[in-house]
Amino acid sequence: MAQKVQFVETVLRDANQSLIATRLPFEKFAPMLETIDKAGYYAAECWGGATFDVCLRYLNEDPWERLRKIREKMPNTKLQMLLRGQNVLGYSHYPDDFVKLFVQKAVENGMDIIRIFDALNDVNNLKVAMEATVKAGAIASGTISYTTSPVHNHANYVKMVKELKEMGASTICIKDMAGIMGPQEAYDMVSAIKDAVDLPIDLHTHSTTGLAFMTYLKAVEAGVDIIDTAISPFSGGTSQPATETLAYALRQLGYQVDLNDDCLVAMADYFKGVRDEFVADGTMMPKSMATDTQCLTYQVPGGMLSNLLSQLKQMNALDRFDEALAETPKVRKDMGYPPLVTPTSQMVGVQAVRNVLDGQRYKTVSKEIKAYCRGEYGRTPAPIDPEIQKQILGDEKPIEGRYADTLQPVVEDARKKLGELAKSDEDVLSYIAFPNLAEKYFEARKAKEENVVTYSIVEA
Repeated sequence: MAQKVQFVETVLRDANQSLIATRLPFEKFAPMLETIDKAGYYAAECWGGATFDVCLRYLNEDPWERLRKIREKMPNTKLQMLLRGQNVLGYSHYPDDFVKLFVQKAVENGMDIIRIFDALNDVNNLKVAMEATVKAGAIASGTISYTTSPVHNHANYVKMVKELKEMGASTICIKDMAGIMGPQEAYDMVSAIKDAVDLPIDLHTHSTTGLAFMTYLKAVEAGVDIIDTAISPFSGGTSQPATETLAYALRQLGYQVDLNDDCLVAMADYFKGVRDEFVADGTMMPKSMATDTQCLTYQVPGGMLSNLLSQLKQMNALDRFDEALAETPKVRKDMGYPPLVTPTSQMVGVQAVRNVLDGQRYKTVSKEIKAYCRGEYGRTPAPIDPEIQKQILGDEKPIEGRYADTLQPVVEDARKKLGELAKSDEDVLSYIAFPNLAEKYFEARKAKEENVVTYSIVEA
């Protein structure tokens, strides 16, 4: 019997986030949800990552309401989200009561699969979210943030996978956020994990460096079960490879692919129009659609490259870009080789720019790098350079153990503070994650409702 390969469609989350900074409002993709639901995907990734923040900050949408509406239109396909472990959807660690309630409410509102990763691959930062996902009855997808360095090797990744299985992972995801995994690495890593645990493996990569199609083919040869792809108009560049192309190629190679081609054609036709609108208004920039092989040298993901550029542009220092790029792997080494994924990618990039512009390394240091050196982000893959840690912290001693254990619960206090402004636990969670944005949204919602009531009375 032919080996079956399943697909996760990313157009509603990662493709949207990678190419147009997550600016896809619900009404732009709503007409296609029923078609996506009939296409035969293993799952549709539609929530988490930056979607929550952007809904409140730019789209004037309630992210919870968005999830419920997607669920209603897609009853037959598993919905998937990306969760940053103890960081949930933010950039710093939250207390356990928030993590547990967030996961519970995500599942209650329609989430089936929670893909849980940590920027440092510290399993202590995954434990609470994993356990809460299992308790809520959803699929916990234990995730490796893939990177390469002198301390990252198959033996360490396999050890991590075994720990994820013990925590209750139902599937394993290899998350190659920078698109730096080559075909041989994919084959070897999938084979090593397959030998170690009997769990379905999902490989996630980006087309940034041009390797992704080859990488997926070799991963499939090694027995990978699921691959993440994007419908063609939202594929390529810093997004994922095209769904239709891989379905075509894999079928030709004799694999079983259960996607409905008519649905894929309808989706592609529709999203071409959506893409063209974002190209026309300048949201989708040519740079994000290009292949950039610098990632292979500097391990810098596409989003991090654009952040470096905009930071230097603001400081009228674009001519120092090559220096900042060369400084990035040095800072990464100093910091114990963190995988470059949110939030560590931003922290390392900002520090590299500061080191170059100051003309002196670590003369000025962000509060996030200070917190990182204190141990607030977890256990680093290799030790932080002791001299640099001392330079940054002075006599302050780093934290021993799990940082979240030192944090006070926040949910009850937030409930009291919001009072009637919060209509639900979901509102309370939005407020804890993004206080200013959520409060602004609630005030606007209240004013709108009061307006409607006044108008109805006058009309009557």
